Amino acid sequence: MTDALYPWQSHDWQRWQQMRERLPHAILIHGSNGIGKVQFAEHAARSLLCEAPSAEGHACGRCASCGWFEQYSHPDYRRVRPEVLEADDDDASGEGDEGSTKKSAATKAPSRDIRIEQIRSLAGFMNISTHRAGRRVVVLYPAEALNAASANAMLKTLEEPPPETVFLLVSHRIDRLLPTIRSRCRQFAMAMPDSTASLAWLSTQGVDDAQRWLAEQGGAPLAALEASQGEFADAQKDWLSQLARPDMSTLLGVADRLQKIALPQLLAWHQRWLYDLLSFKLAARVRYYPEHRTSLAALAALVTVDSLQRAVRDAANRRAVSEHPLSAKLFIEDMLLDYAKLFQ
Repeated sequence: MTDALYPWQSHDWQRWQQMRERLPHAILIHGSNGIGKVQFAEHAARSLLCEAPSAEGHACGRCASCGWFEQYSHPDYRRVRPEVLEADDDDASGEGDEGSTKKSAATKAPSRDIRIEQIRSLAGFMNISTHRAGRRVVVLYPAEALNAASANAMLKTLEEPPPETVFLLVSHRIDRLLPTIRSRCRQFAMAMPDSTASLAWLSTQGVDDAQRWLAEQGGAPLAALEASQGEFADAQKDWLSQLARPDMSTLLGVADRLQKIALPQLLAWHQRWLYDLLSFKLAARVRYYPEHRTSLAALAALVTVDSLQRAVRDAANRRAVSEHPLSAKLFIEDMLLDYAKLFQ
């Protein structure tokens, strides 16, 4: 289990220690995706369960509690997350997860929601005495994956919290949570790391052209690392080349070449490009693709602010249905066709 804090989280840890003196029963850790919030929450959970934490509040790494936590088998710890994350986590054994359904994953696609059964299954865990007469900790992420039923079940749990139980909810999109859930948690905001610290860390990870990857991911170092190690560099180059030189005659070829790329990935590239176009049109700024500044400037001169804002909204609407398109190729063709029309 990777449990160490990242270099940019030292200030957040100091803030955490100040709050720990009067720890609330539920804490909502929120901020941008890709900055290490889940790792921070698990580090905090381990320290809360440790039998001999250091003066700085870190877990000792030597006691029985730390040993159980390392093996995902701590009797007073539960982790709640969607099935799709469990299926993607090759390192985890599944112990300590609530509602794990890996055995059924072969017969149906893993759920992207945190299901009501996972919340209800916490009842047995919370209604018995703690193993070491201390705290019990529940880490739940991402909190916005709670669907309507599971969110209401979670709300009831937060309204009547069991004794000596701490809930650590992690959210990448706090605006998608029920206001009633937000109001029953102490909010702990984590800011985007300083670019200097992020670039230094990416350098230690052996990332080439770290500045480019960090810019593309909006300053999130973990997302930048993941993107730099991805298999889609050539596909992204192909896609951005089409956006930089929109041409009706090449649409079919691009759609045919890229139809096997996950549509949410294509849409992420597309949305960032549109945001850069709109940002340049409004303020001559480029956030995600600074290496394409010349192309973005030329295109921004050909389009109105209103049409760009509509394109941004259309991309967001497409994102909502991109998981289950009738035809990936037709989906891509339609998206590129609408984009090309902006400049005619």
